Amino acid sequence: MTAAPNRTDAETADGEAADAKTAGGTVDDGTAGHGTADYGTADERILQTSATRKLLARPELGSVVGALAVLVFFAFAADGFLRASSLSTVLYASSAIGIMAVPVALLMIGGEFDLSAGVLVTSSALISSMFSYQMTANTWVGVGVSLLVTLAVGAFNGFVLTRTKLPSFIVTLGTFLMLTGMNLGFTKLIDGTVSTKTIGDMEGFASAHAVFASTLTLGGVDIKVTILWWLGLVALASWILLRTRTGNWIFAVGGNEDAARAVGVPVAATKTGLYMGVAFGAWISGQHLLFSFDAVQSGEGVGNELIYIIAAVIGGCLITGGYGSAVGSAVGALLFGMTSKGIVFAEWNPDWFKFFLGAMLLLATLLNAWVRKRAEAVK
Repeated sequence: MTAAPNRTDAETADGEAADAKTAGGTVDDGTAGHGTADYGTADERILQTSATRKLLARPELGSVVGALAVLVFFAFAADGFLRASSLSTVLYASSAIGIMAVPVALLMIGGEFDLSAGVLVTSSALISSMFSYQMTANTWVGVGVSLLVTLAVGAFNGFVLTRTKLPSFIVTLGTFLMLTGMNLGFTKLIDGTVSTKTIGDMEGFASAHAVFASTLTLGGVDIKVTILWWLGLVALASWILLRTRTGNWIFAVGGNEDAARAVGVPVAATKTGLYMGVAFGAWISGQHLLFSFDAVQSGEGVGNELIYIIAAVIGGCLITGGYGSAVGSAVGALLFGMTSKGIVFAEWNPDWFKFFLGAMLLLATLLNAWVRKRAEAVK
């Protein structure tokens, strides 16, 4: 037999390219401006993404567009909506939702949600108030005890979820019912009524009020301290998601829990930490509730968990997990604040508020889905 002649390097390269094309790959002949062969699908990490695609891929894009539309609408529909004092009121209403919407959004990115978040806010306030009053202690002692108990509730949710593999709907619905009953039961048992005793004259109340419920005056405009808490949480959550390993873990467990576990992501610890994050937000909101009025009604908070979830969804988070941003949840909360106060400034019947809230939820979800499809289509 005659041996096959040796091929030159050029012939070898041509042969390999032909083999790749025969096997189903594609070859760039240089006419597209690249001069390199593409065998199969190129690594996404080395592909250049257009500015348009990057913009369309942002989770909060749809909510930002919606927020601008609502702002323009109420600017014409409600007299005085754009006044500094009115915008301060809008921001305060937004911060009351946004403080909870941020950790709820992170939890949703991680593939779970929490139905107990609303009543946990009330539980946090009740614990601070009753412990301080009954123990005749400095109110800061009650604040500290409340933080520990509230975080323990979050850890309990995460522990039960990860150990039993039950859906988060069932686990947190159970916690919601238990907390609702405990809030009412313990308040009536200890204080004899459905509300706590006032603690406004106790030691430490003034300093705690300054931290959780004070009002700052900037340029003649009153700014509630909750706005600063809200912005701080948005910045912290954004840094965690975009600049830390923990952020990668959150997206991983929300996108595909089994795949995340296979590559060494601590799934149980990540989800438990996310639930404790929601508990931390509930603690901040609960202390604001208490030190704003120095007494708490035990039945408050029921239903607010849905508002937090709505704000996160409007901001671009997916119910299925693995997608969203902290900034988006802030914009979702801002949309909520503008709508709730815009209806008041426009002197409309507030009974229509829930209708507008539901309409915003549907429109934002559809807009987010459309934006994602456009992002996938644009190269």
